[in-house]
Amino acid sequence: MIWLYRLLFLPALFIALPNYLFRMWRRGGYGSGFAHRFGLIERLPPPPEGTVRIWLQAVSVGEVLAIGPLLKMLVQDPSIEIVLTTTTSTGYAEARKRYGELTRFIGIFPLDFWPFNRSAWQRIQPGVIALTESELWPEHLHRAKRNEVPAFLINARLSDRSFRRYEYLRGAAGRLLHNFTKIYPASSLDEGRFRKLGCPESQILQTGSIKFDVGVGQRLTQFERERLRAELGFKAGPETAPFVLVGASTWPGEEEALLDAQLSLRKRGIDCRLLLVPRHAERGSSLTQNLKKQPLTWFQRSSRGEPPGETHVYLADTTGELSHLMQAGDLAFVGKSLPPNEGGQTPIEAAGLGLPVLFGPNMTNFSEVSQSLLRCGAASLVVDRRALVDTCLQLALDGERRGRMRHSSLDWHAVNRGSSQRIADNMKQLLSRGPNGAFYDFEEKASDAPPSDEFFKPKPKL
Repeated sequence: MIWLYRLLFLPALFIALPNYLFRMWRRGGYGSGFAHRFGLIERLPPPPEGTVRIWLQAVSVGEVLAIGPLLKMLVQDPSIEIVLTTTTSTGYAEARKRYGELTRFIGIFPLDFWPFNRSAWQRIQPGVIALTESELWPEHLHRAKRNEVPAFLINARLSDRSFRRYEYLRGAAGRLLHNFTKIYPASSLDEGRFRKLGCPESQILQTGSIKFDVGVGQRLTQFERERLRAELGFKAGPETAPFVLVGASTWPGEEEALLDAQLSLRKRGIDCRLLLVPRHAERGSSLTQNLKKQPLTWFQRSSRGEPPGETHVYLADTTGELSHLMQAGDLAFVGKSLPPNEGGQTPIEAAGLGLPVLFGPNMTNFSEVSQSLLRCGAASLVVDRRALVDTCLQLALDGERRGRMRHSSLDWHAVNRGSSQRIADNMKQLLSRGPNGAFYDFEEKASDAPPSDEFFKPKPKL
C-alpha cells in the first residue's frame, strides 16, 4: 500500500502545485523555513538519556493555539521534550512566538514524500510522534510503524466529507488508522466514526476537544472593554453605547452578509458597529475593495495607522488577535458556515468569552459542538443571509435574551474543559520509563494496577 502511495504522490503534487504556490504567494512569509518542507531540518543531537522526544505536528494557527495547554502539561515532565512542526507560514510564526522556550525545536512539516520524510526523521530522531485533528500522513505513519515509534492522534475529528471518503476506502483507511497507538477523538460523534472505520475500542479514548482548554486570554474588565472599543473607534455616545457585531473567522461572501446586517440595523436606528476578523489575514486587501463601496467609515488594522475618531467597520486583518478583539463585541457570527462555504470555524472561543453565537447551517467540522450550543441556548442557527439579518436585529433589540445566551455560553464552556489534561495523563501512562531511563511503549491492562515489566516493548534507535 505504501508503494502505491509513493507512486501516486508526485503526480498528485504536480496537479496541486499551482494552487499550492498561489496560496503560498498570497499568504506570504513562506521563505522562512522553506527548506524544512524538503526534510532539510536542523540536525538535532539525540535526546539526553532518560528523555523522550515527541514530534508534535499542528497544521496552522488554530491548531498551534489549541495544542498550547497540552504542550505545557507535557513539558512539565522533565523527561519529555517537544519538537513542534507546523504546515503554514502563519502557524510557524505563531508557534515561534509562543513556544520557543518550551520546545527543543520548531520547524515546518516536510512534504509527505519518502526522501523528504526520511530526511526529517533522521534529523529529528523522534521517540514519539503526535498528529492533530484529521492529519493522516501515510508516509509519516509508515515510518513510525517501521521504527516502532508510538503514534498519537490528538483532538481527532472527521468531517462529513472526510468520513464519506474514508468509508469508500474503508480497508485502506482502517490500515492507516491502525498505525496509531492511541486516538483521542474530539467528540462522541468522531469516536463513532473512527469505530466504524475499524478502530478497536482499545485504540480509542474519547477525551473531548482540546480547544476548550485554550486560554481565551485575560478577560477584560468593563473598563478595559470600553477602552478597547474606544481604540477601535467604537466610542459610546452621550446616551447609549453602540451595538458591536463581530464576524469571527469569516470566509468569502460572509463579510458582505454582515455588512448587509449592519446596514439593516442602522436603518432601524441601532448604532451598529462591525468588527470583521477574516479567517485568512491575507484577504485583507481584497476586502478593502468591498469596504470602499459601502457608505460607512472603516479602518484596516494591518495599515498600522490610527483609526478615525469614529469607525463603523473595523477590519482586523491580522493573526492571533481574535480572542482579544472579540471581547469588544455584543454578538458573534462564526464564519465558514453560510452557503456556499462548508465546514464551519470553531465557535468554542466565542462561547468561552461569553458571547452569544450565531452560525450558518454548514457546521460539519463542529457538528456536535454546534448542536450542543444550540441545545443549551447559547447559540442561534441562521440558515441564510436573510435569517442572519433578522436574527441580528432581534438580538440587538433584546438585551435580556443576549444575557441568557451569555450565561449559557460560559456555563457550557466551563463544563467541557479538561481534555488536554486527560490526554497528557494518558500519554504519560503509555510512555512509561523502563530500565536505564529508556522509554517504552506498553499495552494497557484491564486492571488499574501498574504494568509489570513483561508488558514493556523496547524501541530500537533510529
